[in-house]
Amino acid sequence: MTLISPACRDALQLWLERLGGLEDASDNTLTAYRGDVTAFLDFMTQHSGGPQGLGALARITTADMRAWMASERSSGTGARSLARKLSAVKTFYRWLAEREGFEPAAVLSARAPKFQKKLPRPLAPEAAKAVLETVELQSDKDWVAARDAAVVTLLYGCGLRISEALGLKGSDAPLPPVLRILGKGKKERVVPVLPAARDAVDRYLELCPHPQEAAAPLFRGVRGGALNPRQIQGVMAKTRAQLGLPATATPHALRHSFATHLLEAGGDLRAIQELLGHASLSTTQAYTAVDTTHLMDVYMRAHPKA
Repeated sequence: MTLISPACRDALQLWLERLGGLEDASDNTLTAYRGDVTAFLDFMTQHSGGPQGLGALARITTADMRAWMASERSSGTGARSLARKLSAVKTFYRWLAEREGFEPAAVLSARAPKFQKKLPRPLAPEAAKAVLETVELQSDKDWVAARDAAVVTLLYGCGLRISEALGLKGSDAPLPPVLRILGKGKKERVVPVLPAARDAVDRYLELCPHPQEAAAPLFRGVRGGALNPRQIQGVMAKTRAQLGLPATATPHALRHSFATHLLEAGGDLRAIQELLGHASLSTTQAYTAVDTTHLMDVYMRAHPKA
């Protein structure tokens, strides 16, 4: 149960509504922001001795921020997670300070703990191919095996996020040559669909015992409801165990692999950025995890003065 004052709670709700309505923040982003900022306000309420209004938020000091961050670290929050929480708090405070007319320097000057960003771990091309060939061996039901193979093929063949693949509707089938995908931040992108992906989805639909309905999810669970992402995560876990692949061989790693293999084959980084739906090119560069040796090889082969 939250301890924050009604005024603070109302301000938080108004901010979240603004993010959702004007900035097209995704539902997942809004949920994360709500949880992070609510926990921060709860701490500050207890730290100050009881519920206070918005005026108390304007009086938060550098020492208060240090106390919150120390509390988070002592409770086991990692550096990466604390940096994410601090970012949410700062975003809320910028808005609140502008709305209420106070100086938010104590909050905005708080420095996030340093952490080393983990590079994505794509599969080798041979491993990705082996996953596609092995994933449907994990179920003794033909239609479930075909379903899992179709989802995995979309992740690797089209670079979809698992939420995007499972968000497809019956009206999207049969899959067209290109799909319009609504990704993070409600950003739309166009994704080419490989014949292998269309064939995999067609085979699944032929075997699926549940009727295809335009408004219903394309991929169904055993009882006919929407397929839960955990089912695909589970089948990937079984597949990587059978193939002896590392724990990093997850459904999302197939998206990493899609980008990396395209770039290694000579694909244009800007085009791959569009295919992945990234707003920033630097995000795509991190996704692809191409080593310096490969980049230098491309430079030496392509640059006229090399």
